[in-house]
Amino acid sequence: MKTKIFCDIAELGLIKKFNKKKIVKGFTTNPSLMRKAGAKDYQSYCKKILKICRNKPISFEVFGDDHESMLNQAMKINDLGKNVYVKVPIINSKKQFTGKVIKKLNSKNIKLNITAVYSAKQTQKILNVINKKTRVIISIFAGRAADVGKDPLPEFRKSILLAKKFKNVEILWASVREPYNYMQSKEIGCHIITIPPSIIEKIEKFGKSFDQLTVDTVKAFLIDSKKSKFEIA
Repeated sequence: MKTKIFCDIAELGLIKKFNKKKIVKGFTTNPSLMRKAGAKDYQSYCKKILKICRNKPISFEVFGDDHESMLNQAMKINDLGKNVYVKVPIINSKKQFTGKVIKKLNSKNIKLNITAVYSAKQTQKILNVINKKTRVIISIFAGRAADVGKDPLPEFRKSILLAKKFKNVEILWASVREPYNYMQSKEIGCHIITIPPSIIEKIEKFGKSFDQLTVDTVKAFLIDSKKSKFEIA
């Protein structure tokens, strides 16, 4: 099974650039990326993105913090386009499981991307409230887990195994920290990995030998030392 690469970005120019790349099979966004990209009106900005990304799947996230507002926002986001996945966090800020929201939207055949997931236990809770027909992505945050000293790989392996009973469910590797994460995601059988543009460009250059890397590294050090006019008296 091939691991699909999604681009994690909200900046219009970069979406236009990466939408043309065959290696990129879809896009993910979140409120933080939208803010960084300069979005002022959420819906109108989503529409601008969809004018560029017409066919590839793209995830837009709700930002409500209670069930009613999440449902209301999710319905409006879903109506923006057929290629849209509605991102819903597994809990709200009050630590309440959003299972009722997930179940209701799933029952209405709305494609979902359940985000901010960290454990197989959370994956199981999601699987307990969805059907086996409507598409669901479960986004597990590898990098953020590793940032606090947790090994995310066992949780991915367990989650992928749990999801095998659901042909409509895909496990996504989120919060990438380095290009090698792509190799790791492929090795454990992740369906999708979402990657920022700068790391996608590094993945496109995969293939250098250790010998070539050594030469490149030594040359880079030499160039910088000359630019700095370093001397040892």
